[in-house]
Amino acid sequence: MNDVIVVGAGPTGVMLANELKLHGISVAIVDRDPEPSPMVRSMGLHARSIEIMEMRGLLDRLLPQGTKYPTDGFFAGIRTSEPVELDTTHPYTLGIPQPLVEAALRERATELGIEIRRGVEAVGVTQDAEGVDVELSDGTTLRSAWVVGCDGGRSMVRRLLDIPFPGESAKRQWILGEAELTASLDEIVAVMTRVRETHRGFGAGPVGDGVYRIVVPAAEVADEGAPPPTLDDLRTQLTAYAGTDFGVHSPRWLSRFGDATRLAEHYRVGRVLIAGDAAHVHPPQGGQGLNLGLQDAFNLGWKLAATINGWAPEGLLDTYEAERHPVAEEVLTVTRAQAELQSPEPGPQAVKTLFAEVMEFPGVHAHLLGKVTSLGIRYAVSDASDLLGRRQRDVTFGGGGSLYPLLHSGRGVLVDQTGELSVEGWADRVDVITEQSDELPAPAVLLRPDGHIVWMGEDATGLSEAFERWFGASSVAREVQ
Repeated sequence: MNDVIVVGAGPTGVMLANELKLHGISVAIVDRDPEPSPMVRSMGLHARSIEIMEMRGLLDRLLPQGTKYPTDGFFAGIRTSEPVELDTTHPYTLGIPQPLVEAALRERATELGIEIRRGVEAVGVTQDAEGVDVELSDGTTLRSAWVVGCDGGRSMVRRLLDIPFPGESAKRQWILGEAELTASLDEIVAVMTRVRETHRGFGAGPVGDGVYRIVVPAAEVADEGAPPPTLDDLRTQLTAYAGTDFGVHSPRWLSRFGDATRLAEHYRVGRVLIAGDAAHVHPPQGGQGLNLGLQDAFNLGWKLAATINGWAPEGLLDTYEAERHPVAEEVLTVTRAQAELQSPEPGPQAVKTLFAEVMEFPGVHAHLLGKVTSLGIRYAVSDASDLLGRRQRDVTFGGGGSLYPLLHSGRGVLVDQTGELSVEGWADRVDVITEQSDELPAPAVLLRPDGHIVWMGEDATGLSEAFERWFGASSVAREVQ
């Protein structure tokens, strides 16, 4: 029996499985698709996702396959006169197709010995006090101590749990796909530039071998479960918006996506949790979907592992929903707002014009980009300082090297520049670093495994309490018990 079964082998599911395995948790992944999907549903990683990839040693696999783009314009396509300087060593968006991100995560999963069982869907979930039985579509049943549904916006796990998924159905829909175009690149760019002056949800960009990634508004909103769009559907819509179909032919794949906005009321029922699109869906504006799911997994992984390994303090696992549900709620607000601002209708365009003026005021654009990039997230750790609960950016040390490579193990880290502090009692869960850096916010900083600051100071005042709050009782106290 595995400790955890992850349902869904997309980026959220595999990221979560990798995080669990770092802590010695036995985990298996099941996925309904017989092969990884070639669909490019996302084209980029934002700064915080880039940071977490570096924190786990995965960034070097992704950078050579992507392209760095400035973050300006990622809020509703509005550009300001002055660029925003993000507080990160990765102040850019990494343009990289989602299948390449998934491939890098799967490669890491293989190295860690994680099995992905494909072509089977979870059709039943039954739990008791000791574990969960997952009935699969091939008639077999798997049992584990915990289950996490990372199976997308139409999550079967969420439905089996009867978790309410309130929100709004799609009002707009787009056709998305990859196909070959016979028109010249110059013609495509000229037409696209013209059309995008009034319709931001239109585009065609080369992805190699004469193939283009194409997105165009659909004629109508199709019912859930409708078959994929056809080549004729794509031709019709390209002609309607661009006056030409660019000679489109030989599609690799075609799909639809819409601006439905929904958020699960709960992320956990007993021993079963949900993450990623299974917990939230929203408009695509700002490219936050993939990033939000990866960050869910990053938040949940170490907490679930701590629970299974027996050292989690009371309520630690509950902080997953407490921290990530408000983040998703804010993402829904931000993407809704951007979707409205990008509408070609006169009213939203008038609001967008005024909004662009407001974004020129100092700090406004940076504030909004902090929401899009997730660099502005602050968890409710403590009111003692505005820095507590925020993620610690990477810093360089005087002796050479930097912080993030020291977080590859997924353990907590105490950066102690005083040389006077100790992790005794928690050394099995927390590493100590005595390097010096003038970029840290305090002489000593305690970081959770996800890099968020939970204590800082210049002596040991409050440190033991922080250890116990986030890393459980000391090993000495546990031995006494």
